[in-house]
Amino acid sequence: MTKELAKGYEPHDVEKRWYAEWETKGYFRASAPSEKKPYSIVIPPPNVTGALHMGHALNNTLQDILCRWKRMQGYNVLWMPGTDHAGIATQNVVERQLAADGKDRHDLGREAFIERVWKWKAESGGQIIGQLKRLGASCDWERERFTMDEGLSKAVRTVFVKLYEDGLIYRDNRLINWCPRCHTALSDIEVEHEDHKGHLWHIRYPVVGQPGKYVVVATTRPETMLGDSAVAVHPEDERYAGLVGCKVILPLINREIPIVADDYVEREFGTGVVKITPAHDFNDFEVGLRHGLDKINVLDESGIINAAGHQYEGMDRFAARTRIVAELEAEGLLEKIDDHPMSVGGCYRCKTVVEPYLSLQWYVKVAPLAERALSAVKEGKTRILPKQWENTYYDWMENIRDWCISRQIWWGHRIPAWFCDHCGEITVSMETPSSCSKCGSDELRQETDVLDTWFSSALWPFSTMGWPEQTAELKTFYPTACLVTGFDILFFWVARMMMMGLHFMDEVPFRDVYIHALVRDAQGHKMSKSKGNVIDPLTTIEQYGTDAFRFTLAAFAAQGRDIKLAEERIAGYRNFCNKVWNAARFTLMNLEGFNPDAVSYDTLEFSQGDKWILHRLNETARIVDETLTGYRYNESAMALYQFTWSEFCDWYLELSKQDLYNGTPERKQTAQYVLWYTLENLLRLLHPFMPFITEEIWQALPKIGLEAVQGSGFKVDNHEPRTSNIEPVSIMLAPYPEYCDNLSFPAEAADMERIMAVISAIRNIRGEMEVPPSKQIAVILSCGTEESLRLMKHNESAIISLARVSDLAIGSNIEKPEDASIQVAGDVQIYVPLKGLVDVAAEEERLLKEIGKIVKEIEMFSKKLESPAFVDRAPAEIVAKERQKLAEVTGKKQVLEESLDKIRKLK
Repeated sequence: MTKELAKGYEPHDVEKRWYAEWETKGYFRASAPSEKKPYSIVIPPPNVTGALHMGHALNNTLQDILCRWKRMQGYNVLWMPGTDHAGIATQNVVERQLAADGKDRHDLGREAFIERVWKWKAESGGQIIGQLKRLGASCDWERERFTMDEGLSKAVRTVFVKLYEDGLIYRDNRLINWCPRCHTALSDIEVEHEDHKGHLWHIRYPVVGQPGKYVVVATTRPETMLGDSAVAVHPEDERYAGLVGCKVILPLINREIPIVADDYVEREFGTGVVKITPAHDFNDFEVGLRHGLDKINVLDESGIINAAGHQYEGMDRFAARTRIVAELEAEGLLEKIDDHPMSVGGCYRCKTVVEPYLSLQWYVKVAPLAERALSAVKEGKTRILPKQWENTYYDWMENIRDWCISRQIWWGHRIPAWFCDHCGEITVSMETPSSCSKCGSDELRQETDVLDTWFSSALWPFSTMGWPEQTAELKTFYPTACLVTGFDILFFWVARMMMMGLHFMDEVPFRDVYIHALVRDAQGHKMSKSKGNVIDPLTTIEQYGTDAFRFTLAAFAAQGRDIKLAEERIAGYRNFCNKVWNAARFTLMNLEGFNPDAVSYDTLEFSQGDKWILHRLNETARIVDETLTGYRYNESAMALYQFTWSEFCDWYLELSKQDLYNGTPERKQTAQYVLWYTLENLLRLLHPFMPFITEEIWQALPKIGLEAVQGSGFKVDNHEPRTSNIEPVSIMLAPYPEYCDNLSFPAEAADMERIMAVISAIRNIRGEMEVPPSKQIAVILSCGTEESLRLMKHNESAIISLARVSDLAIGSNIEKPEDASIQVAGDVQIYVPLKGLVDVAAEEERLLKEIGKIVKEIEMFSKKLESPAFVDRAPAEIVAKERQKLAEVTGKKQVLEESLDKIRKLK
């Protein structure tokens, strides 16, 4: 009993209905333990404050494709979901709410503020989870985790205490990224750089004891000169060889500072002399350590000049800059000012310009941890794909610096360290201590800092599975199979998960790391709100449907190449969805009364076309398995697209009509079976990419017993009819098609493609000569071999039907008629007599008119592109488009001229 599909595919009701069904029935749930082979992925946890953006959409679509594919292959699939507490981001959201009421967090106090954040999370946080469901993500939502839930908090504290006890966590006064607005340290990834038009101020530093002599130093931040401890030159720079060891006077402050020699200085940059400010520049900090220089911090936590800035104390850093420049100029110490483009780092949350800042922080000593993480990739225990990212990973790990893990905010995992006010001892403990571990005093106060968000994220692959408890999930699913992530967090997250996984689990956290590219706009520009070129995934889904959107992302997800996304591409894949839907409607309309379970194989009579489509289906299954195994999503998607559109829809559906409408009962049954079988397998192949439309259509198809479905192959050697009534209740649970030797018909497929080439050649002649599709034509096939003659005659009806031929003559070595157009397909020459089909004079006139129009367009484009005013001033992409248009019209002119030549030969 077949079901009828609606005339057009309306995705929204279908998506809502099927997702609710899948989730309610528990189809996403993994089992621990299980007899099935495990396959696990942990989701890169989105911020609890986040909304779905294009990066999330790509990342989770690729993960979902893998999970649905493996689930259909019979694996016990765990896709572990969850969200990140996102310390600074979440705190800022709640602080903005307080600011709207005229309050700040200090008015509430720490405990009340944290309660307020938890309340916000319960009411408004986690909207992205609903958005991921809209995308079709088949996560095990019953296992959803949060980086500050009770279990993960225990894991975080356990790791901190253990690392501290192992001597791998310490405190130190070092330089960090500092946000003067948020009053906290930031990781490098939390600093967003933007290009600005800045200046390079060239300042004269007088040499002590040598009146009239000075060195010129260039800086982009004049206010930091208040903290200069030295100036430096390259040790091999002969210009300053006599000055090394001398001193200069720091302008305005009049403090004497030394001239030091250091390899860090680039002789070719500027004057070859640089100022060294160890407390306000990361490179200068390292130079300062090498030369034992003072670290003079001239800013407070809000970016205000402190007492070390002398007469500038109390001024904002940028106001101080203006005054310092003016006073340098007044004293004749400002040599010149150059315009200087520069990249300025801002806080990723509040956009305030970030300062390198000297501060007492907690650090992880990462070198001992990095060694094993580096070896694991080099030894192949974890693969990074595409492979070129391995070199980036090696470079980072081999030049790794200790990790600043403390943040001066309230929302997050509070560091489990207590300071004794009596003796100064630090106690680090799983539980809150009642007294000092050294002197026994009860005068203890807990560290106010919280841990970097990336600290808890680094434990994600094993903490989400219940560690430090030894759970069934850990035993079953760790290490995970794959991590899908963006390149921007390869170091900040992936490398740290590798270090923590190896240290605490003695095993890598994942076997494969697949690094996907960026989604850019159609011109290849990075999407940003300021540019106005952001494509919203939710709006896109609303307009085109989830399946079209997902397939677009997969189709363009080539390894190592950013995705240039345009809405017309998504619209194109919506057309693909419609193509699948219409093919299914055609199939169902021709399966009335058809029961695949009742088919006896010895009654099937396979035509050349049947064997060809089964062979191509089989090859497509092989290609998809091979390419998905290699994370070549775009190749998988393109193989499915090509088979669906260009082979199944464009060819086989047309071929099948002969047997469905005019064939014998045996041929009709075979055509029905092959049509049904091909569509049913195609839907299962497409399901990981397009889950909703495939489920909707699959449910409408007649089913066969589960045992037969699981076999996947077309059992042509099985003469027993299938009688099992057991069937999968969802396409999600049906087996994924595999390559099957019984479906390999290479010789028959090659023959069919020769027939198709002949039909295509006849269609080409129709197109070139503007013969309307409704008009029947006469065709002569002159075959070069007996084998070709036999093949053409055997498939005569297919040629007549698909090429719309009224009179078909097939023979060997036939002489070309004088008025015929000719095409060649292999050793077959195709002649189409045009007498009576084409009005030669009218067609010649039409072609000449078309060529005339094209010539004018070519002249217009050529003139524009020959103009330096246009080529030099117009944006590069506009010039490229004009060149492309010129190439297109030039090609069109060539085609028209060839057609004109053929028409004139008919006179």
